[in-house]
Amino acid sequence: MAEHPAYPVGLRLTGRRVVVLGGGQVAQRRLPALIAAGGDIVLISPEATPSVEGMADAGEITWERRRYAEGDLADAWYALIATSDGEANAIASAEAENHRVWCVRSDDADRATAWTPATGHSEGVTVAVLTTNARGRDPRHTAAIRDAVVEGLRDGTLVAPHHRTRTPGVSLVGGGPGDPDLITVRGRRLLAEADVVIADRLGPRDLLAELPPHVEVIDAAKIPYGRFMAQEAINNALIEHARQGKSVVRLKGGDPYVFGRGMEELQALAEAGIPCTVVPGISSSVSVPGAAGIPVTHRGVAHEFTVVSGHVAPDDERSLVDWPSLAKLTGTLVVLMGVDKIGRIAETLVAHGRSPDTPVALVQEGTTAAQRRVDATLATVAGTVRAEEVKPPAVIVIGEVVHVGPPAAQAAQPSQSAQPSRPAQSS
Repeated sequence: MAEHPAYPVGLRLTGRRVVVLGGGQVAQRRLPALIAAGGDIVLISPEATPSVEGMADAGEITWERRRYAEGDLADAWYALIATSDGEANAIASAEAENHRVWCVRSDDADRATAWTPATGHSEGVTVAVLTTNARGRDPRHTAAIRDAVVEGLRDGTLVAPHHRTRTPGVSLVGGGPGDPDLITVRGRRLLAEADVVIADRLGPRDLLAELPPHVEVIDAAKIPYGRFMAQEAINNALIEHARQGKSVVRLKGGDPYVFGRGMEELQALAEAGIPCTVVPGISSSVSVPGAAGIPVTHRGVAHEFTVVSGHVAPDDERSLVDWPSLAKLTGTLVVLMGVDKIGRIAETLVAHGRSPDTPVALVQEGTTAAQRRVDATLATVAGTVRAEEVKPPAVIVIGEVVHVGPPAAQAAQPSQSAQPSRPAQSS
């Protein structure tokens, strides 16, 4: 008799009896999905792994601590047979056949009435992959196909735009510190689905080249505005395009809420009645030091780190930073947007008690191919910045953690995917 491929179908198990025979590793892997599907799950097994036992203790499944007995599958909708007793598996499989219960067998798939596909999930979609040739089943190959499809959907390399369920609006996406591989999976997917992208100059600009030709890309730095109207102009552009029924991504460097004015944009959109999604990003305050081999905390060295903006000097009346208090801390101080003010920052910290020998590292163009690290102390940093011609964007790390890792010349290098583009040192 000719062999036919399995017919794929999605089982709706909410509130329906599901019987699992065996509490070992197979059950441990399969139970979470059955629980997520809402099944009324009964586990029949004299023993179970600690993880499976934890599911029972949490009330997610009902555990009957005994061996399988005929009649256990009579009222089931779905059964998973995964015991180490081949004879019991065969008897249970025959019972499932008699009661017309869809049944998966871990020990002998050819004698089962159903197969478990390799599954993965992305943004409300379940990807399920089955081998159509029964004689050529290759679980690893099937799983590899599943992984490739899910990864493509998640990172945006496999574009599948929404149509019926698509809702116009704005997404504030944190693009990370500069390396295009360091944007979040969700951020990359939203970029792939956008109609309009309004991008910061500090965002991961290499990603813009990957967008489809129909996507309108707007450089936020080139939106016409007066010197003090920049944010208002960006807010208006977001609202205007969203009101046209378009899906808009505001691509920002780092994280939208870390010195990124993301909340101002969210507030403007809320006042205009525009739905908005916020996607966090990797902040340069921790990622750039890490890329340069500097941990912002380290056991026995620093139990805290503080991130401050250095875009105004300590003696500027607009500054909201309590520099005298920061000087008294023993942990790590990370300064963003402070290259041109680092001399006055260092003087203030020393004047209020921080040792002039405190190590300082400046990491320019962090996580990109142009990354470089320059070391100094609070006493020498002003002169070092001038001599080495350190330019923004750069992250400044002040504290003993600067000397914890390998020397600057041996520090971790940017990933190979990083390109020589300007990264996001302020989010």
